[in-house]
Amino acid sequence: MEKDRKTPGSNSQDLRTLSRRDVLINSAIVGTGLAVSPLSWATTSDRTHGTFDEGPVMQQRKLGNLVVSELGSGCMSISANYGPPADRAEGIKLIRSAYEKGVTFFDTAEVYGPHTNEDLVGEALAPFRDQVVIATKFGFDIEAGGLNSRPEHIRAVIEGSLKRLRTDHIDLYYQHRVDPSVPIEEVAGVMRDLIKEGKVLHFGLSEASASTIRRAHAVQPVTAVQTEYSLMERDVERNGVLAACEQLGIGFVPWGPLGMGYLPGTLNGQARLDPKTDLRAGFDRFSPENLAANTPIIDFLKAFAKRKGATPAQISLTWLLAQKPWIVPIPGTRSLNHLEENLASVSVQLTSADLSEIQTALSRLKVHGGRMNEMQMRVVDQAE
Repeated sequence: MEKDRKTPGSNSQDLRTLSRRDVLINSAIVGTGLAVSPLSWATTSDRTHGTFDEGPVMQQRKLGNLVVSELGSGCMSISANYGPPADRAEGIKLIRSAYEKGVTFFDTAEVYGPHTNEDLVGEALAPFRDQVVIATKFGFDIEAGGLNSRPEHIRAVIEGSLKRLRTDHIDLYYQHRVDPSVPIEEVAGVMRDLIKEGKVLHFGLSEASASTIRRAHAVQPVTAVQTEYSLMERDVERNGVLAACEQLGIGFVPWGPLGMGYLPGTLNGQARLDPKTDLRAGFDRFSPENLAANTPIIDFLKAFAKRKGATPAQISLTWLLAQKPWIVPIPGTRSLNHLEENLASVSVQLTSADLSEIQTALSRLKVHGGRMNEMQMRVVDQAE
């Protein structure tokens, strides 16, 4: 799959001069390694509190030493970026429904909204704050535009996130995008200090390269790495990120596990996304031409899912869960029906033959269109 990419280090001045509008529209995205001891990555046999009307109870997984539900909840789309914001009361109801069904891992970010998603998540989870893991992110300068991971900026913005989230600590604090103007060792040092102070419990990185992950981990252990990963976007299998996570004992959190809405099979060549409220409208993969060109992928998933008595979305999530026991996808939705569909994927079983069939079929199909636009890719760390 060909993508127009640039090295972040060569564009540091460009990143600093991105407008505030660019930040809000273009930075709010939020996807087979080495053998390790089975004890270090075993899925726990404990189960969370929630149950389904049919099927198994949600199991738990470990990101490093952080225990979370095997599926998390990506909360961004409730407030921003995939259309106009949902009704606040409905958003709170959705998040609480996820908790009631066994989800204990909720993902948000300062830039989603901006700020409004953190505030929503904080209110929704307040009644059971001690029973859940909240992940949020820093790294953009919402007022000035561009990236900003300077130590003083991190210390300033965490206070706002804590207030909006109605908590005295952040369970997992990700650097949202690697800032090429600030050595990752400095960022890791600030995280080490915030962890000592109790304001942060675990350090995470988002869209970081394998070399950056290793450098950060040497200063302060990284608990989780978040990057786009799905049946349609598999760069992390090839660029060393998954291998680095496995070698270092770091968990992996795929964002966009349903291809940013592609894989459920509800979009087609006639779909038109609103460029004013939906950032995917500017992504090449979501052009009408490429939506049509990628139809064979969706057709395969639909046919395969039908044979398994599942949906394309469920197969997509189950496939990710089957890759490694330390992978925790965070599908996002604003629909209760889609939430229930996604969570039911934990009851779908894929055999080794199933996985081989999926691999063989997809290896013969080309994915048309890059995963994000040029500006988005400029803030993806691709250091060697």
